[in-house]
Amino acid sequence: MEKKKRLFCEINPTTYYISLQKEKLKRHLKNLIGNEHYAKELVTDQKLPVIISEHGGDMIKRGPGIDPVLQANKADNIRLACSKINGIVIKPGETFSFWRQVGKTSKRNGFADGRVLVNGRLVAGVGGGLCNLANTINLLILHSPMTITEIHHHSDALAPDPNGVHVPYSAGTSVNYNFIDYRFRNDTQQPVQLCTWCDGDILHAELRTTVQYPNTYRLTEDDHHFHKEDNGKYYRNSKIYRETIDRESGRVVSRELNWNNHSEVMFDYNLIPKEQIR
Repeated sequence: MEKKKRLFCEINPTTYYISLQKEKLKRHLKNLIGNEHYAKELVTDQKLPVIISEHGGDMIKRGPGIDPVLQANKADNIRLACSKINGIVIKPGETFSFWRQVGKTSKRNGFADGRVLVNGRLVAGVGGGLCNLANTINLLILHSPMTITEIHHHSDALAPDPNGVHVPYSAGTSVNYNFIDYRFRNDTQQPVQLCTWCDGDILHAELRTTVQYPNTYRLTEDDHHFHKEDNGKYYRNSKIYRETIDRESGRVVSRELNWNNHSEVMFDYNLIPKEQIR
């Protein structure tokens, strides 16, 4: 069998670092010469009156093999990032960029070591855990008429479902300063405001606007299951659909496939519910 050739970034830590710096430079240049109009206005003393969508959840994962120190650091990283995003107003035609708001995830900027995914492995890294915040923002946006312009899906099977009960759909949104970004654009005729804050270990997020939009949105998941493939690894599989619903009549206007999920399981296979394996 022919040996798989490694990528330059996979040779050793030095080549990985060189590859990261190259991608960061490419993103800086792209931002410099691009024609995007980025959201800049922060309004922290007043919220727009209408909630479009809201979401929240515990920032701390608990269970076998999960480092509690990295989880605590993750929560601190999210709190810091929330303070930089909270209240941002995205006007018609403007784009929200996760990294333009949060900035560089360095220890000098107050970020700590959290859990990050590198070359398919979970390791400690400065700023780790911010994918949790990006996931939450993505769920808000999927329940709104905003246009997602950049998203990078990663495994949504990083940890077992709480008590084995599957919560349909995990956003699985990867972010890595600054070249793996999460972005959305406001293509509507009214401003929206993104509010993010933490209460203890609970993350809260809201997307707000001035008047109700004519449609609402929901996500549905079909054919969720786990499957062991020929390489001996287990994967979570499902199809995620986004439905647009007319607010007045309740009629489903459209149903589009949002994500054909095929995610490698990154936790102990013994924790996969047997009834969910096919």
